Amino acid sequence: MPPPADIVKVAIECPGAFPKLMEIDQKKPLSAVIKEVCDGWTLANHESFALQHADSSNFYITEKDIHQWEMPLCCKTDCLGLPSPQSVLPSDWTLCQMHMAFLHLPPRMLNRNEIKNGAILRLATSPAQNAQQLHERIQSSSMDAKLEALKDLASYSRDITFAQEFINLDGISLLTQMVESGTERYQKLQKIMKPCFGDMLSFTLTAFVELMDHGIVSWDTFSVAFIKKIASFVNKSAIDISILQRSLAILESMVLNSHDLYQKVAQEITIGQLIPHLQGTDQEIQTYTIAVINALFLKAPDEKRQEMANILAQKQLRSIILMHVIRAQRAINNEMAHQLYVLQVLTFNLLEDRVMTKMDPQDQAQRDIIFELRRIAFDAECEPSNSGGSIEKRKSMYTRDYKKLGFINHVNPAMDFTQTPPGMLALDNMLYFAKHHQDAYIRIVLENSCREDKHECPFGRSSIELTKMLCEILKVGELPSETCNDFHPMFFTHDRSFEEFFCICIQLLNKTWKEMRATSEDFNKVMQVVKEQIMRALTTKPSSLDQFKSKLQNLSYTEILKIRQSERMNQEDFQSRPILELKEKIQPEILELIKQQRLNRLVEGTCFRKLNSRRRQDKFWYCRLSPNHKVLHYGDLEESPQGEVPHDSLQDKLPVADIKAVVTGKDCPHMKEKGALKQNKEVLELAFSILYDSNCQLNFIAPDKHEYCIWTDGLNALLGKDMLSDLTRNDLDTLLSMEIKLRLLDLENIQIPDAPPPIPKEPSNYDFVYDCN
Repeated sequence: MPPPADIVKVAIECPGAFPKLMEIDQKKPLSAVIKEVCDGWTLANHESFALQHADSSNFYITEKDIHQWEMPLCCKTDCLGLPSPQSVLPSDWTLCQMHMAFLHLPPRMLNRNEIKNGAILRLATSPAQNAQQLHERIQSSSMDAKLEALKDLASYSRDITFAQEFINLDGISLLTQMVESGTERYQKLQKIMKPCFGDMLSFTLTAFVELMDHGIVSWDTFSVAFIKKIASFVNKSAIDISILQRSLAILESMVLNSHDLYQKVAQEITIGQLIPHLQGTDQEIQTYTIAVINALFLKAPDEKRQEMANILAQKQLRSIILMHVIRAQRAINNEMAHQLYVLQVLTFNLLEDRVMTKMDPQDQAQRDIIFELRRIAFDAECEPSNSGGSIEKRKSMYTRDYKKLGFINHVNPAMDFTQTPPGMLALDNMLYFAKHHQDAYIRIVLENSCREDKHECPFGRSSIELTKMLCEILKVGELPSETCNDFHPMFFTHDRSFEEFFCICIQLLNKTWKEMRATSEDFNKVMQVVKEQIMRALTTKPSSLDQFKSKLQNLSYTEILKIRQSERMNQEDFQSRPILELKEKIQPEILELIKQQRLNRLVEGTCFRKLNSRRRQDKFWYCRLSPNHKVLHYGDLEESPQGEVPHDSLQDKLPVADIKAVVTGKDCPHMKEKGALKQNKEVLELAFSILYDSNCQLNFIAPDKHEYCIWTDGLNALLGKDMLSDLTRNDLDTLLSMEIKLRLLDLENIQIPDAPPPIPKEPSNYDFVYDCN
């Protein structure tokens, strides 16, 4: 007879005593359960005790549902625009629409109903009493005692139940006072007891960051004195790495969460003071430094962003990042790649103003730019002799030249730049190309001037459409994605990288036009081929603009045709009836092979990142399927793992038999909020949830589209449902094509081995070079 559903069997540890196996009745109040546990060890005052998970998290068990989202929480009064108190009760928490956009998952379910059979719990001091004790201990006159207390506080502060109790004791204010008043003492004694005081300040800042991560306290409550102290740690030339790291994280959070704090932080921190941290060798410090720069960039008013960009250029930020980060002799981790991507997007977004600015045909300064384009191209015949002809003759000459330049409107080319996008950016690019690559510009214009009208590549029209295309490819004007790491090293190799990018692509367009022997009717076809050439070259992540140009040279129109033909053959091969019947016969075998691959990948497991609205932290959780395909193991990690994470280290379990359904996208519980859908389309496409029991879910945001397909396919396979992802369709097409081609080969009297050939032995030495060319 199976045990009652409301009874769970657990092991409970108690400091100084032997662990016990006990049964917990989930129908009883949690206080009654704790009393029974205390009675088992004859402990009085059960109100002073609580139950914790006995894993690395040490999170408290609570009576009611408390979700730790690690995202901005705001109280109801705050969402209504009223002053928010420093501490509120959990029942008062709500999520405003803006904050809902930054959910990270899975939530830390601290509800007692999440306790499973076989769980290991610990009887510990209650969160209220623990908070009171630590509140007193961190004020101890003994340096050793204070250091140990701050270390414990930094650890316990990750738990929202403890954090609420500590904040209710005005703990945040106490920590800020310790930072403000303790700095001078730290400076005086650091030479004598540097490790002790350095660790003390580090743990203080760590506890502060963890407490603020719960979103219970508004960032607007902090004084200018506290901001100055944190900024002073960043501005010091010699400071402990841990203190510098947390100080940078706090400054980033301040800037992102409060307009008032942005202004105060911007007054205390200059780009020049941040630059030295990029020139070090610690990639984590470099990452936080770029994150602060990105935050300042993102929150700066529109009128100040260009000014800030000019300061970044003066301080040679691009060159420093290229030398000390991108080309450093170490791999770039995901977090650094994300921050570089954000900086790349914010830099290109400075072009948005020009993209959305129409040309004023009556503005003489803007018209002069067009005159300059004409002058550079046709300098020898720029103006008639001083004896000059009539006005009509000059107008006729201008019209002829504007036609050679490829403008649509030959009489008034200014009208070509009244469409947004690309607006005035197209004219800016044309002028840059004409001045900085004058020989190439003149060659393109004159070459097309000598062709027949229907075969000329219109430089003006091409430049306008190409600029629009490049803005779409680089997503100019869009906010950075929270999950994207797609930065391009080549854009950090030049101060005018977008303009140089344009110059390379406009020459490519002219070359492709000639290769296609295109006419004016083929304009859109040429633009499609050019876009494909650019996209294929960008996917190789060239390290420099020269390398990008070299990649394009290898992607001629002929090569594009070969690639298209190869892809088309793979897609359209063997459509005869016998082949279709053969496909239908072997398809179940292929689907079973794909299913096993998906399940094997789930057994290996995946590390998922936790997203945070204030700052992207290296917080991770891992999930994997047991080898017998019956249980999902998951749990939090301190850092990104190297390889697989053992099942034993993942404390939480979810039986596959308990899974009711798998939902994706907008159907996920954590994606229900409209604000989240609107602001995070990329996150929406990577979101999926496992629904189990009653109103319980395990929520995911996949690191990329590939992992999303792997997991949704694998979970559907576990539930006996069809695998419907794009990846499955692609794998099925590829494997079916390969299998059919193998079966149609003339293999009579040829024995196909069952095992792959052995790997040859390593050579005796590696003193050789193979020239791929």
